[in-house]
Amino acid sequence: MKFPNTLGKPVAIIALAISMSACAGMTRSERNAMIGAAAGGVAGSVLTGGSTVATVGGAIAGGAIGNELGKKKR
Repeated sequence: MKFPNTLGKPVAIIALAISMSACAGMTRSERNAMIGAAAGGVAGSVLTGGSTVATVGGAIAGGAIGNELGKKKR
């Protein structure tokens, strides 16, 4: 089932806002992984015009990068 374009963006924004509120009890590494996955998924989707494979790939790459950055001590 494909959602109309008018419904997809608001639903995605609401889902992102709800998921970000779950960051309160996470470690720094987990929080960065989640933020990286969200940013990578959005970037993959935008750069390829909505390709599912690129969206998932971007989310995986962003999550991995965010996780690693969260492990580094500053």
